[in-house]
Amino acid sequence: MIKLTALYGHPTDPAAFENYYAATHMPLVAKMSGLLRYEKAKVVGTPDGDKPPYHRMFEAWFDSEAALGATMGSPEGKAVVADLANFATGGVTILVSAVE
Repeated sequence: MIKLTALYGHPTDPAAFENYYAATHMPLVAKMSGLLRYEKAKVVGTPDGDKPPYHRMFEAWFDSEAALGATMGSPEGKAVVADLANFATGGVTILVSAVE
């Protein structure tokens, strides 16, 4: 199984980020086929109480690297990637991992 993780840096306007993410970006994600499941989370802290390095994270699971590639290469997947520039003002780090 393959997992894609998106780690969103702190946006310049957190309220605008959250509104756009919920109302525009996540509906685009919901249109993608090939996802086994996905999960979104707002980062609320660190164990030592410091400011967390990320504002939000997103994880999506796929059957294989080929399934990930097919999903992200589809028109829906390309729309999701292109949309990042519209709201991820704190930057976004994308990781792909093999789930053990």
